[in-house]
Order: sequence, then C-alpha cells, then structure tokens
Amino acid sequence: MQKTLIDGVAKTAKEVIEAIDDEKLSTTFKVIEGDMITTEYKNFIAVVQATPKGEGSCLAHFTFEYEKLNENVPDPQTLLEFWIHCLKDIEDHHLTQLPTAQA
Repeated sequence: MQKTLIDGVAKTAKEVIEAIDDEKLSTTFKVIEGDMITTEYKNFIAVVQATPKGEGSCLAHFTFEYEKLNENVPDPQTLLEFWIHCLKDIEDHHLTQLPTAQA
C-alpha cells in the first residue's frame, strides 16, 4: 500500500503491475485498493513508458487512464505533478552517479 500526501490530504493506493512491454519499454500499473478507488475513481491505470534519447538516457512518459466516480472529482493534475517531481529527483540522483570526465 502506497501512502502519498496530495494537496495536503493523505491518500492511499495499492497497485499491481498489469503489463510489462519490453518492446515498447512500458509498464502498466492498475490501482486496486485505497482511497483513490473508493472515494475518487472507478478505475485508475498509470502507464509509464521510456523513450531512449541518446547514450544512457531516456525520456519518461506518464499516461493516466481513469474514470471519475462523479463530475466533482478533479482531474489527477496534482498526482501527475507529484510523479514529475519524483522523476526529477531520480534523474538528479542518476546524474550525480555519472563518472566525471578526466582532464
């Protein structure tokens, strides 16, 4: 069970890996339990796909597929911003692990 603070509110979600596509470099996650499913969405799927961009780097694409419980539920913009922030932190970590150039 994943716990996340979104807009100052604690949210929980349990995901399962629904599909891994090695050819497309993508992984599909489906939320099966937690606040997101019981209070906001009928279903929620996240697809993460990597697109190679030169030697040793990739561009990550997030796609959310969801059905709201009702029209008052907001689009998951804050959740997307959260994941963008996480990916930037991961990128920063990986960039600090690169070997430095020899003079």
